Amino acid sequence: MTSVPGPEPVDFEALFNQAPCGYLVTDDGGRITAVNGTFLHWSGYSLPDLVGSAIQSLMPVGDQILYSTHCIPQLGIAGAVSEVAVEIICADGSRRAALLSASRSPASGQQPATVRIIIFSAHERRMYEKELVSALRNAEESEARRAEAEHELQRLALQDPLTGLPNRAGLKAKLDGFLAARRAGQGTLAALCIDLDHFKAVNDSLGHAAGDELLVAVARRLVPAAGKQATVARLSGDEFIAVDIFAGTDEATARAARLLDVLRAPTLIEGLEIVTSASIGVAVAGEDGETMDDLVRRADIAMYRAKSLGRSRWELHQPAESDPTADRLRALAELRHGISDGALRLHYQPRVDLRTGLAVGVEALVRWQHPSRGLLAPSEFIGMAEESGLVRPLGAWVLEETLRQAENWRIEDAGGSRLEVAVNLSARQLNDPGLVPMIEHALRLRRMDPSLLVLEITETALMDDPGGALDQLMALKDLGVSLAVDDFGVGYSSLTYLKKFPIDELKIDQSFIMGLGTDTGDAAIVTSCIDLAHAVGIRAVAEGVETPGQVQVLRAMGCDYAQGYHFARPLPAPLLREWLKANSQGQRPDSSPVLS
Repeated sequence: MTSVPGPEPVDFEALFNQAPCGYLVTDDGGRITAVNGTFLHWSGYSLPDLVGSAIQSLMPVGDQILYSTHCIPQLGIAGAVSEVAVEIICADGSRRAALLSASRSPASGQQPATVRIIIFSAHERRMYEKELVSALRNAEESEARRAEAEHELQRLALQDPLTGLPNRAGLKAKLDGFLAARRAGQGTLAALCIDLDHFKAVNDSLGHAAGDELLVAVARRLVPAAGKQATVARLSGDEFIAVDIFAGTDEATARAARLLDVLRAPTLIEGLEIVTSASIGVAVAGEDGETMDDLVRRADIAMYRAKSLGRSRWELHQPAESDPTADRLRALAELRHGISDGALRLHYQPRVDLRTGLAVGVEALVRWQHPSRGLLAPSEFIGMAEESGLVRPLGAWVLEETLRQAENWRIEDAGGSRLEVAVNLSARQLNDPGLVPMIEHALRLRRMDPSLLVLEITETALMDDPGGALDQLMALKDLGVSLAVDDFGVGYSSLTYLKKFPIDELKIDQSFIMGLGTDTGDAAIVTSCIDLAHAVGIRAVAEGVETPGQVQVLRAMGCDYAQGYHFARPLPAPLLREWLKANSQGQRPDSSPVLS
């Protein structure tokens, strides 16, 4: 008996990620749990940006109201909504018209209810629908025209419907000749990535129709200016690319400069004279193993560098240059593994009472033991952690490790039984709804007196969302912890928020402490900060104290606490324990030893 082979298994994950439209999955509360690759590419977000956020946060306020008042009730009653017109706010802040359809699967057994959402780009869909419907009608009208209709469909697949230029797929189809010429040694292959500057302002002020008209005008200029043999394509939005064979790098960059001049000429749109500029990235083909995709990607990297350096210019990408995007992804992966594999370290810097010379607390400062770069300071990785969302597990580790160490000090009673421990919170952590429960759990786990935990928040983090910050700070205050404003003086420095927020101490930024004794302006600022803190009944703490003279001035000003290299550098826990023992009897603060 011969067996009949069964059907091949279907790769549903690939179907999900490669679908031609955006797919998102949320829980019943609207929190995103899954996103496909099409939507990430279309919107510009990364997966960590979206997972855990509310679907409504991707929409402007009006569409958020529409989703809440129309879509959610419909999902609850009928289980589905079909093609609701909304706008999606992309990662770069731009808005794209879209059609949203959704269906709800109720909870079943152990499976919670889920909502599956499909998002089409309304503008692109309308453009393609018109072309496809026209082609299909031609095919239906006459069998003899079928070949022509098929040719039209192929053209649509390879051509940008707005400008008539090749699209990304059309560019790949046209580049065989360039690759052959390169192999024959007929010149230098180069790609010029061209992106209009401030194109969003045209769309926002004059509308998408005017923006489309400008893109068509730009395409008409680029084609003759790029050269007779060049292939010019529109990749997406306001991004174009020109590929050609050049005599060398100098000729390629000269072509980029000429394109900049051509694009600067005014364009008349709806009776208004629009002056455009562009940023251009130039990439010259390197080794034989490089693909066309590699060349285009390097040109794109150079284009973004041109934008970051002021726009309206060209930049050349050398084949040996690293890819900052790839470098960042690699660093994020290393940091993620570092958090999970125990590569983080904590150092502690004492906070000294200026009246007694005794240590009243320590500030926990995280370090990363990088596998190849050694021990890294927070400035090397905290910003990257905040942008990627890794700050949440990193912050949880810092809090847990700090409280664990505080528990050990309490058990050992090495001058640390009533020692305050300070932990920094980032703006992203402050906006995290899980912050308060996480801190409450950590305090309970270590049986720590909440009043001994100081949470430090920067001024800018408080003012990003004052209303939300106030709610979060009040909830933290209800736990019994102390709250400090870090880096005071470099941000808003407002008496209003000091009165409104439940703050316990104000930390004066070290940039002002450095000038004490030499800069009368800094002395006046520090005096004002101390007086301001005392006026609202909170402590004043000086950061970055490095000299005995600074200590004397701060004592004369009435500053409460201080920390800095004059007392001790940030120390690992064992060395800090020694420092605490050595300083447990109290000394004059202006003669305290520094333990490095």
